Amino acid sequence: MSVRLFDTTLRDGTQREGVSLTTEDKVRIARELDALGLHYIEAGFPASNPKDTEFFETFDASELRNAKLVAFTRARRPDGRAEDDPAVTLLPHLSAPVACIVAKSWKMHVEKVLRTTPEENRASIRDTVSYLVNTGKEVIFDAEHYFDGFKDDPDHALSVLRAATEAGATTLVLCDTNGGTLPTELKAIVSRTVREFPEVEVGIHTHNDAGCGVANALAAVEAGATHVQGTINGVGERCGNCDLVTTIANLQLKMGLRVMDEERLGRLTEASNYVSELMNLTPDGHRPYVGHSAFSHKGGLHVDGVSKDPSTYEHVPPEVIGNRRRTPVGELSGKNSIRAKAEELGLEAGDVAAVLSAIKQREYEGYHYEAADASLALLIGRATGEDRPLFELETFRIITDKRADGTATTEATIKLYVKGQRVISTAEGNGPVNALDNALRQAIEPHYPELKTIHLSNYKVRILDEHRATAATTRVLIDSTDGKRMWGAVGVGENIIEASWQALVDGLEYGVSGPKKL
Repeated sequence: MSVRLFDTTLRDGTQREGVSLTTEDKVRIARELDALGLHYIEAGFPASNPKDTEFFETFDASELRNAKLVAFTRARRPDGRAEDDPAVTLLPHLSAPVACIVAKSWKMHVEKVLRTTPEENRASIRDTVSYLVNTGKEVIFDAEHYFDGFKDDPDHALSVLRAATEAGATTLVLCDTNGGTLPTELKAIVSRTVREFPEVEVGIHTHNDAGCGVANALAAVEAGATHVQGTINGVGERCGNCDLVTTIANLQLKMGLRVMDEERLGRLTEASNYVSELMNLTPDGHRPYVGHSAFSHKGGLHVDGVSKDPSTYEHVPPEVIGNRRRTPVGELSGKNSIRAKAEELGLEAGDVAAVLSAIKQREYEGYHYEAADASLALLIGRATGEDRPLFELETFRIITDKRADGTATTEATIKLYVKGQRVISTAEGNGPVNALDNALRQAIEPHYPELKTIHLSNYKVRILDEHRATAATTRVLIDSTDGKRMWGAVGVGENIIEASWQALVDGLEYGVSGPKKL
């Protein structure tokens, strides 16, 4: 049994609240999905908006090496003709070889939303599918609200599919549009439908409103569906669509269905993060298979087990989908966790008891090292006597001037000793942390030229005890990068500037002298 993968990230996925892609973004994602080896890429609804029209008019479908480009549209309007409906007649002029047609399969929608009869709805479907087939398009038919419609009137829902099949549709896609069907009932309906249409491919399109998007897709495949639609990372309207990333991994690694070769499966994590980045979405670190924490082991017993045999606490090897094992440490960690983390960072753990004690004390004070490997590596180095600070601080001072015209300037002055030499540096910035960063770099870059390649990539502030209002303790996390690696550093204090200074210094010190394994 083979299963074909249909990605609708660029159409259904863009309906997620807060997501807006440029035409160039869509081109880049389409190329990434093609490289991943998917079978179909539905890139938009060209009749619905100028951006999708521009994509289909400028993107050459022949650029895709693995996937077929799909253009989406609706069935023609009731009581009209397909050849007179611009949403339909646009598609033959596009390079996309596949058309995906959506139409109502729930009688209630036909009568209350379209305000037409079931007979006219079926005529609309036959007319539209036939028109596009005659222009040379492969036609996939999406039966909207199929499961709700089937539960309401099975004969009507099946008659809608029959109309599409008779007109030449090659694939019938059963859509759980409201996302409320549970796997057991969905599987039974798919099984019945597959028996009714043995001559055509049956597909599944699920949403995640009941938290069953992926489970429903897998249940449909077990019932005989051989075409699966979804989006990368499950992006989509409301609670999202079926997560195609998780579905791919489950189909291949759990159900034994080869949907892509091993090399492409190993790019799954990279592709997931790439799409998140272009959609300007923060990746969910707890995503199955590809999340940053998907193979993270924090409990001492778990770390001990994984060190002896990874299968004790990992259901698949992380490498097969391009992820990696991590060992975050904290106040609940044991000695095995410290040893494993030190090895991960390329360090000798040294006095493990001393390191563990220091971590627990620091976490009690508000530090948190799970996203601050740089600060953790330096803490381990200090506990083992291997830490060598870049400089010795004498003082720093920050002055902010607010002017009558509304502008504000910030200036930082730092006095420090670097390699035995006293240095005084003053610099301006667009805020206190930026001014401090500029002044510090100005003072020490002549001695550490590698700092020129390091820059701050993220700055996060969290208030730990809000009830204390402006006297609350603040935790600052600063991410830095040298263009090849990225690392996090943490600082804590009642003074936000002091907390920021700690994280800033740790980040720079790690970039210069820390191990190179992050």
